[in-house]
Amino acid sequence: MSILDTSYNPQAMEPEKNEQWLNSDAFKPKEDATEHYSITLPPPNVTGSLHMGHAFSGTIQDILIRWQRMKGKSVLWQLGLDHAGIATQMVVERQLNAQGVHRRDLGREAFIEKVWDWKAESGGMILGQMQRLGFSLDWSRERFTMDENSSNAVRKVFVRLFEEGLIYRGKRLVNWDPVLETAVSDLEVVHEEEAGHFWHIQYPAAGVNATGSDNHVIVATTRPETLLGDGAVAVHPDDERYKHLIGKELMLPLCNRTIPVIADDYVDPEFGTGCVKITPAHDFNDYEVGKRHNLPMRNIFTNTAHINNEYFIPEQYIGLDRYEAREHIIADLEAEGLLYKVEEHAHKVGRGDRSHAVIEPYLTDQWYVAIQDLADPAIKAVEDGDIRFVPQHWEKTYFEWMRNIQDWCISRQLWWGHRIPAWYCANCDHITVSMNNVDCCGGCGSKSVRQDDDVLDTWFSSGLWPFSTLDWPTNSAEMEKFYSTNVLVTGFDIIFFWVARMIMMGKKFTDKVPFKDVYIHALIRDAQGQKMSKSKGNVVDPLEMIDLYGADALRFTLAHMATPGRDVKLDIKRIESNRNFMNKIWNAARFVFMNRGDAKPDASIVPTNDVNRWVLSEFHATTLDVEKALQEYRFNEAAGSLYNFIWGSYCDWYVEAAKVSLYKDEGAAKLETQIVMLTVLDGWLRLLHPICPFITETLFQELHGKDARLVTDDWNIGYADANVDHDEASSRMHRVMDLVNAIRSIRGEMNVSPGKKIEAHIAVSEVVRSELEGQQRVLMSLAKLESLTWLPADAEVEKAAVAPLADAKVFLPLAGLVNVDEELARIEKNITKTTKDVDGLKGRLSNPKFVDSAPKAIVAKVRDDLAAGERKLSELEIAQSKLQSL
Repeated sequence: MSILDTSYNPQAMEPEKNEQWLNSDAFKPKEDATEHYSITLPPPNVTGSLHMGHAFSGTIQDILIRWQRMKGKSVLWQLGLDHAGIATQMVVERQLNAQGVHRRDLGREAFIEKVWDWKAESGGMILGQMQRLGFSLDWSRERFTMDENSSNAVRKVFVRLFEEGLIYRGKRLVNWDPVLETAVSDLEVVHEEEAGHFWHIQYPAAGVNATGSDNHVIVATTRPETLLGDGAVAVHPDDERYKHLIGKELMLPLCNRTIPVIADDYVDPEFGTGCVKITPAHDFNDYEVGKRHNLPMRNIFTNTAHINNEYFIPEQYIGLDRYEAREHIIADLEAEGLLYKVEEHAHKVGRGDRSHAVIEPYLTDQWYVAIQDLADPAIKAVEDGDIRFVPQHWEKTYFEWMRNIQDWCISRQLWWGHRIPAWYCANCDHITVSMNNVDCCGGCGSKSVRQDDDVLDTWFSSGLWPFSTLDWPTNSAEMEKFYSTNVLVTGFDIIFFWVARMIMMGKKFTDKVPFKDVYIHALIRDAQGQKMSKSKGNVVDPLEMIDLYGADALRFTLAHMATPGRDVKLDIKRIESNRNFMNKIWNAARFVFMNRGDAKPDASIVPTNDVNRWVLSEFHATTLDVEKALQEYRFNEAAGSLYNFIWGSYCDWYVEAAKVSLYKDEGAAKLETQIVMLTVLDGWLRLLHPICPFITETLFQELHGKDARLVTDDWNIGYADANVDHDEASSRMHRVMDLVNAIRSIRGEMNVSPGKKIEAHIAVSEVVRSELEGQQRVLMSLAKLESLTWLPADAEVEKAAVAPLADAKVFLPLAGLVNVDEELARIEKNITKTTKDVDGLKGRLSNPKFVDSAPKAIVAKVRDDLAAGERKLSELEIAQSKLQSL
């Protein structure tokens, strides 16, 4: 595609640049560099396509990677995908279910083959999507959390922790998902308030002679079906109402057994009746009470939350789903006169974040990591500053969780994942844990061994990601060069899931932190600040945005909105606007190339022309601003500085001012402008490249030749004259710009066409006039002046619009340019309409019902509309006043 094409066409340009980069191995680390820089990509799950959160996080990482690569470092952006145990298994199971097949029909090995097929299909699609976004990952080093090296690393870590007594197997209460039939972590349970009931149930006293007030107690519960597993009724030890019952027995309703009344401080005597049923195997608080009082742990459910046939459960309930059992039990309690009353009650219900099933506290054997020994060094690493959170306030979140951390349940009852390397013996109690598959017991030598069916929590292998991807446990050259990595870019929602576990595992197995900085980015929301979700229909697909506007426009939008600590409200209009910015860049560069002559960029140039001196000074300041912003992870400020300089300083001011020299000068004066024009273009293409790689690479190759590669070129052009004092030239140029802005403002207020040539009178002191006369050609060109008259500082001009400045007055005679009566009528009409709009908006905001009840985003928009309306009204009244004074 030739740069002289009149229109910017990212859909044609971007694939071509991608192919160039890939064919030239541009993204591989440099072999001869002395400094190294690395980032590990948070591996996307192999469960579908990338979303806008991936685009946002990846863009931030790619900005850092491209920046550091251009600074001459050996850079590795490690690519990889996560097997995502539960999520991926769910996807494949749904596909099979749609065909009328259950995974158990296939068997474990055949099912896993199906998942591998899905991984190949989905993973390939994800990689292609990342390339379309322009991510400069080292595509030759693709890793997967279940590839051979990762599997070896997982086994080595498991075996070592087991041998050190930090991995153990125990029977504990876990969060159980009865749809997925697996344990899930606390972090994978979403608690939301739902409508429910309190059932008040009579527990009769044991013994046929029980009479009077002691013949029963009333217990309230939200889960009457769990009474089948009750182990006691608890009261507070100081509750006078029940002291005489402590130690006595009650009849468990509907069951032919008794349970004791126990005393425990856990009970709140002010809540309900002050009596609490204790079901140790189906409630986390009850579990702790049960351990204190040595109560029996009766698990009444199967893996699918149906009533099992253990613990002498009445036959009529066996096999029922938990909610079917609830209905039967409530009916039977009522039939026996044991249901005292029912109350409506809203309470928190925990649901699995993937299956949305109600989570069941469930007593089962699981594998655990004794976490405290791993947590302490990880806490110290952040306390000592070895790891820095950006923004810093996320350290508090990290510390709160780490200082209250519980042992980590690492086993999952799935088929897809790293199978636990433990073998059970049929002839003894020994568990053999080994790096290699075993065929005999390590205790008695029996050949009757079977491997544990469970797999490891996905986050176990992900916790090793920063070093397992660098071929640990071998002492590879990559480990030596690129570990510890420089920064982790991630969202706050996985600080506990992933960040903390990587720090713990990294410190334990490498004695180093896995990364030096943790940059926590915000969430991507829709334009109204709502969370994106398919059910709301407000999801913005990054690939659709690329199809419409190009990857550079999307990337620039995301960078420009990446304000630390603030969620991104993504409005498609912003992407469209930045597509216009790309078009502005294209057109400006096209003009430069059409007027370059034989000139080439020259960073050593020392210009004499004020306009050229000014733009080099502005460029140097922008370079410093962008560098500082990237060092501090202020991507929005880097993008903002570049936008203001490229669109404002370079395109709107410099290119327009340079036309005077390009069109009217000859020889050295013209050549100086051509060189500066190219040099500054060269410079800002480099600064913009990490954010907008496609358009900058294309223009760079037009500037330096088709074999040039900006992706591996230098970040800074090394402008040699950066320290030369351009203050006086910049001051004169800013005076010119102030005058031009004043003239343009009057044009706008008076509705004078921007392209119409007009006359101007400027009243200034002799000193200021002497400075400005040297720039008269530029001033007249930029302000579209037909003539310019210099007047003494105290002069006045009749029947002219005036703009007073700090050291000058601009007079524009408007005779023949404006029909005052028609213009006043137009303004009056606009004032009337705008006043009506403003009054309507004020009325809405003065209504407490609207302000209190409407969505916050809607109220905020009305306030913004009001502020804009009031500004417009003020501008109209100023214009009206000026016209009336003529």
